[in-house]
Amino acid sequence: MIPVAQARQRILDGFAPLPAEQVAISQADGRVLAEDVSARVTKPPQDVSAMDGYAVHAADVASVPVDLAVVGEAPAGGAYDKALVRGQAVRIFTGGPLPKGADAIVIQENTQRDGDRVTVTDSVASGRFVRRKGLDFAIGDIGCEAGTRLGARQIGLIAAMNVPWVMVTRRPRIAILGTGDEIVNPGDPLGANQIISSNSLALAAIVREAGAEALNLGIATDNEASLRRMIAGARQADLLVVSGGMSVGDHDLVRHVLGDDGLELDFWKIAMRPGKPLTFGRLGETPMLGLPGNPVSTLVCGHLFLRPAIDRMLGLNTAEVGEENARLGSALKANDEREDYLRARLERDDDGNWVATPFKAQDSSMLSTLAQADALVVRVPHAPAAEAGDLCRIVRL
Repeated sequence: MIPVAQARQRILDGFAPLPAEQVAISQADGRVLAEDVSARVTKPPQDVSAMDGYAVHAADVASVPVDLAVVGEAPAGGAYDKALVRGQAVRIFTGGPLPKGADAIVIQENTQRDGDRVTVTDSVASGRFVRRKGLDFAIGDIGCEAGTRLGARQIGLIAAMNVPWVMVTRRPRIAILGTGDEIVNPGDPLGANQIISSNSLALAAIVREAGAEALNLGIATDNEASLRRMIAGARQADLLVVSGGMSVGDHDLVRHVLGDDGLELDFWKIAMRPGKPLTFGRLGETPMLGLPGNPVSTLVCGHLFLRPAIDRMLGLNTAEVGEENARLGSALKANDEREDYLRARLERDDDGNWVATPFKAQDSSMLSTLAQADALVVRVPHAPAAEAGDLCRIVRL
């Protein structure tokens, strides 16, 4: 058995960012940038007003109250195209370009208008309520870097930079295969010794949430012909994920069949719980990740190993699981030689710190506790007994 960190690194080493493709910014939500995005315009393109009010010479309003002549308007999208001389003011609105000669804005609330005259009742310093040219960004500035997953904030910025198309990493295609004579799909007739398949659907959800495409190959029965026929559907995939059939039972044929078909194993078995029978290798040109058939083990391994692999293929700036600190909500016994991942609930204590309380029952068949869990408490091999309130490491779900 190899350690969890070593297994994750060996999996990540098997992948590289996929090729880029161009998409419209309107279709880029959730995609990962393959190239930096630079501004094609300057924003604002010139000095503009940050408030509704009057553009003035700051020197004219150093002593107030003072009356000024209103000589024009500068609305957003329009302009006062003459130079402002001393003793004059221009009615201006938020986003309106600053007239030549003006160097400050008096907000509307600090004025009294009477026809073509305005009385200013509050002084302003030079530059007050003025947004300088290029305050947000200038032509050529990098707004978003390669490796960034695009959300509403990034898309808004890119659109404001006048960029209609972006280069993003192609979505990874992840083929998912369930195995076992005993497995049936939800809603299908259920025999006396059969169980309902949840792994493929749950893994497909992980894949889509990570930003990849899920190709559900179905369920292969425990015979060589069925396995070979269904695995053939993964030839165009970027990764084949097999759930079940990877341990040492008499009916676990996956390693045997794939071995005959040229599977090169990198490793088999890792020192963790749940998820010991994890396999990684390559079937021809296609990487293969073999996950345990146990539902909780499958999902935990999917979170710890499958998601980082997808992140690496997408070219994200980080492909880490993201551990953080919390306080234990209950005592724990000493750990054995395997790294343990305990399903736990998270709550805030009176000081605002996270408190992680593992469920008492950690049986790896219990999907109900995984669905209720907020995080996994990480227990390194041979960790000593811990008391409630001790620091621990968690992985959020």
